[in-house]
Amino acid sequence: MLIVGIAGGTGSGKTTVVNKLVKEFSDGEVIVIPQDAYYRDNGHIPIEERQKINFDHPDSVEFPLLVSHLNELKKGHTIKMPVYSYLTCLRAEETITMGPAKVILVEGILILTDPDLRNMLDIKVYVDADADDRLGRVIQRDIIERGRTVQMVLQRYHDTVKPSHLQFIEPSKRYADIIIPGGGENEVGIGVIISLLEKHL
Repeated sequence: MLIVGIAGGTGSGKTTVVNKLVKEFSDGEVIVIPQDAYYRDNGHIPIEERQKINFDHPDSVEFPLLVSHLNELKKGHTIKMPVYSYLTCLRAEETITMGPAKVILVEGILILTDPDLRNMLDIKVYVDADADDRLGRVIQRDIIERGRTVQMVLQRYHDTVKPSHLQFIEPSKRYADIIIPGGGENEVGIGVIISLLEKHL
């Protein structure tokens, strides 16, 4: 089993890279574990307060659960992956059952910030993209998927996304084995990862 971490800032093109990788392989050979599924449940916080949560801070992610799930998959067991909603900032009642696979892609902005998780990753990838390009994608995504207004997205970007990116995410790039500049459009960089995965499979 090969565990590959795909990190990078919000809107850098990580999901595009992951989708292109998955498309190259047969069903069941590669599974994706998104860091977003492991955001902490915030049911104990009033709904107005939940809107202020900094999702770009390492404390917002339940890394021990993610690490323990990867350990279970390595042992050949299935896991019940949480389902998280950005609209309510809560974990859903239902979970997604995931079985082991030859390649596991762990994808998320903060995955290289946690030492225990880093130690589990056989290949560490950082998807790099220009800050303006990232902001453009974040605005588009948050309006469509998360029901936010442009004003809300920009406010959040300046209050939490940008400072956390500079404090936690950008510095985690130094742990990467491979850096893909230009995000999901970098076919050469994606090709390098595909050939590494093919070699393993």
